[in-house]
Amino acid sequence: MSNNNNLTVLDLFCGCGGLSQGFIDAGYNVLLGVDFDKAALTTYKKNHKNSDVLFADLSNAESMEEIEKKLNGKNADVIIGGPPCQGFSLTGSRNINDTRNKLYLAVVKAVKKFEPKAFLIENVPGIVTLYNGVVKQQIINTFEDMGYNVTVSAKPLLAADYGVPQMRKRMFFIGFKQGLGYFEFPKATHTPENYITCGDAISDLQSREEELGQEVDSYIMPPQSPYQEFTRKDSERLYNHVATKHTEYVKWVISQVPEGGNYKDLPPGVGDSRKFNEAWTRYHSGMPSRTIDTGHRNHFHYKYNRVPTIRENARLQSFRDDFIFLGTRTQQNRQVGNAVPPLLSYNLAVAINQHFEDVKTGKIRDEYQKQLLLEINGI
Repeated sequence: MSNNNNLTVLDLFCGCGGLSQGFIDAGYNVLLGVDFDKAALTTYKKNHKNSDVLFADLSNAESMEEIEKKLNGKNADVIIGGPPCQGFSLTGSRNINDTRNKLYLAVVKAVKKFEPKAFLIENVPGIVTLYNGVVKQQIINTFEDMGYNVTVSAKPLLAADYGVPQMRKRMFFIGFKQGLGYFEFPKATHTPENYITCGDAISDLQSREEELGQEVDSYIMPPQSPYQEFTRKDSERLYNHVATKHTEYVKWVISQVPEGGNYKDLPPGVGDSRKFNEAWTRYHSGMPSRTIDTGHRNHFHYKYNRVPTIRENARLQSFRDDFIFLGTRTQQNRQVGNAVPPLLSYNLAVAINQHFEDVKTGKIRDEYQKQLLLEINGI
């Protein structure tokens, strides 16, 4: 990974630190991670030893003062975060500042207070169609009114396009202070022909069908793919590879789902307790995984009759093996499922840094970039 700048970062709604990890890998100095989940912050601090953490409810107005005190005079060049989108109200195309929009409002307040050179907001694809696109426009308008050029990804970014073995889609809003041009999203590094697959990601890990395993273990075989070499590069021990104890009935149902199949492939009368799109989904070894969720109930190993372990899901999210998850199993699953894939974050962080470099060398021109943005977004 590169180490080519000293740009500083403030991470809001940081969770366990997937977004931060990508920026750290790209050479940024992440000053502070802020969240209201104590278990996630414990994991964050364990893995980001050079970053500080703050337990704070970002829906409270006092949180900005808490952040300012924690930063202790340090300035954040970039503010990043993935706030939940619950609570959005329809109050007009330029009024994201409605107090009911508490969580997004925290990002707005942080950008307004700390005036970073750039910001990044991550969210689910539905954010751009919510209320027929009004919320998307509220976000753009609010930050433009604050003096930022905002670029929205033309379509949801697919994690698999950036080397993550997962078909996860997320929207991104990236803004630069006016005068620093409009951001251009990085081109994909992978195509369907060379996507990293589930097999590429986890085929070297123990089956865990005969025993549950332990939190700290040893590897049983050498890496079987370049991706596994990448994930194991800085780890001598295997962490978080502990299986879930299923009932015999659940294992029996899973055994009847073919690789890449789901509940529709079960015999009549089998697995009727779960009938929805993601139910009884077995991954395919030759494809990326489905989107990792926080529930830990509906997706199963492509070969073994069990749900993936924390470590397997972490690999599918592109966390390296030296990233250790703390807390209860439920908390760990939530941390992994809520995270931004570090490899996706890394690609965006590199592109943001390159944008700053292009500004320095005069390659970025505001009006040219603005016209390009208008054409891309069809405005």
